[in-house]
Amino acid sequence: MKSAPFDYHRPDCAAGAAQMLAEYGDEAKILAGGQSLVPMLALRLAFFDHLIDISRLDELKGIERQDGAVRIGATTTDATVGADDGVAAAVPLLRRVTPYIGHFQIRSRGTLGGSIAHADPAGEYPAVALALDVEMEALSPRGRRQIPAGDFFTGLWETALEPDEVLTGVRFPVWTGRCGFAVQEFARRHGDFAIAGAVMAVALDDDARVSRCAIGLLGLGSTPRRAPEAEVAVIGRAAPEVDADEIGNIATAGLQDIPADLQGSASYRRKVGAALVSRAWAEAIAEAGREAINA
Repeated sequence: MKSAPFDYHRPDCAAGAAQMLAEYGDEAKILAGGQSLVPMLALRLAFFDHLIDISRLDELKGIERQDGAVRIGATTTDATVGADDGVAAAVPLLRRVTPYIGHFQIRSRGTLGGSIAHADPAGEYPAVALALDVEMEALSPRGRRQIPAGDFFTGLWETALEPDEVLTGVRFPVWTGRCGFAVQEFARRHGDFAIAGAVMAVALDDDARVSRCAIGLLGLGSTPRRAPEAEVAVIGRAAPEVDADEIGNIATAGLQDIPADLQGSASYRRKVGAALVSRAWAEAIAEAGREAINA
């Protein structure tokens, strides 16, 4: 199928894009990489009178270290994020989830900001953003504001962005010390949307006890999820004392709106999700333990 007719706009700055959003309202949509939006338009699952293309705005691209964080411009491509050595060193989860995003062609056009703004509950970047407590930078004709990740994802494909706001960048905090990171995801085929998945970050103190833990869940709700009960359950405990299966079960026990479709029932997704959290925990703890030995 072909998309319904629309007017195409290409502003010369982010402020101009925000002004167009304010002018056209709900009839307008931002176009970044287009790897989610264009298929939806082609299948006529979505319709907009105006598309505002920000993909060529240099001010929205780039990766830089800033005050204990890594700031990534919204239109920086997935492939650029995945290939950046600075990202790999400072925010390992981003490098590790990138290969799970579609296929190479999609990662070459898709953007980090587009993925996060699309807010797919099975999306890898949204899960990492939520787990790591990132800050979203938004621009509107009224000015700029910061949106914590915990407040950003509000529903299925819905975010806290106002109708006239453009996502301009994302700030990822840098974890330091004895840390371990892991990604576990299950899909029918490589490149398919995840049936379930987990991202994990763990930090150990000088006594090899868990001082910090962040768990993000994919495909297990109408939005990206965290597992706060499981995170709290491991704080202060020595890593060998923590049973991986226990953490997986705690992480998925309270989930209420797990989707059910042709890919699997809600109970199936819950079981898969619990197993993936367990595997991610074991992998992250093993890496953190090696860091402790090498410290």
